[in-house]
Amino acid sequence: MRGMSKGRIWILLCLLLLTGRGMMLLTGRGLSSEEETKFKIDGKVIELDESNFDSAISSFDYILVDFYAPWCGHCKRLAPQLDEAAPILAKLKEPIVIAKVDADKYSRLASKQEIDAFPTLKIFMHGIPTEYYGPRKAELLVRYLKKFVAPDVSILNSDAEVSDFVENAGTFFPLFIGFGLDESVMSNLALKYKKKAWFAVAKDFSEDTMVLYDFDKVPALVALQPSYNEHNIFYGPFDEEFLEEFIKQNFLPLSVPINQDTLNLLKDDKRKIVLAIVEDETEEKSQKLVTTLKAAASANRELVFCYVGIKQFADFADTFEANKKSKLPKMVVWDGNENYLTVSINVLKTRVCFFMLTLLQFS
Repeated sequence: MRGMSKGRIWILLCLLLLTGRGMMLLTGRGLSSEEETKFKIDGKVIELDESNFDSAISSFDYILVDFYAPWCGHCKRLAPQLDEAAPILAKLKEPIVIAKVDADKYSRLASKQEIDAFPTLKIFMHGIPTEYYGPRKAELLVRYLKKFVAPDVSILNSDAEVSDFVENAGTFFPLFIGFGLDESVMSNLALKYKKKAWFAVAKDFSEDTMVLYDFDKVPALVALQPSYNEHNIFYGPFDEEFLEEFIKQNFLPLSVPINQDTLNLLKDDKRKIVLAIVEDETEEKSQKLVTTLKAAASANRELVFCYVGIKQFADFADTFEANKKSKLPKMVVWDGNENYLTVSINVLKTRVCFFMLTLLQFS
């Protein structure tokens, strides 16, 4: 360093200090076993703990983490499904790694990740966690997770490609297919809502496809709800504001059955909820009410219309003071939290009341 100026020496020292390895050289500390660990995508479920969790999350673009407890029966049944799915997901063009954490043993890590039930699954995408509410059988889990590494907007160039897209998407997410729309029209919203739905634009298609999806002119955006055999058509205007409103309103079906999965979906929806509580969802009279709810939903997309059977979900119905001894069906307007108002069932039978429902506010 004899020929170097003091300024250059200081610059070199600063660069050393800014790197972890430089700091180790200056302090005499070597690399720890944790820092030497190189995670590999080998199709096996990785075991994580407090020493390597952060490193693993930062090492992979996509990693699904199972927070489990050894004594939990549901966790024991889930483990072989994850073992089966791991090698398939590892072979994707954009691999998804599966890992697990003994949350009972590493309770501090579990608390930091806000784990309060077992098993809890979270998918970390570029380090950002999202709770996983999808299926837990290996084959279905793989299909569900492929959504997260799929293109933001798929380009479809034939009837066959449209058909394959719908089939491969499965039934867990809604689908939005723009027929005669340019990819750029949907790209921003497709990126924004990638975790919630499939998006595609069809460049070339026949009249047979138009008949199949029930639209008679282009451009058109078709919203599909495969699980509920529902679809809706949007003919514009295709300004982002109107397009986003249509997409948000079609994340859910017209009438939503309440269960643990749909409750998780409703957390992200800010609309008021019109809830019909019946004794048994499967009864014919209950199904007739569901048909009425769908008609009401079609007339007012500013509200979410839902139903629940006491037989199917008694604990949830009880939060609205509804049980088998109650006068049923019971209708409430709910804010999604703790506040609700009981309304007359006849509210669904007049168009005036559709408008009135939108005016209901909670103090």
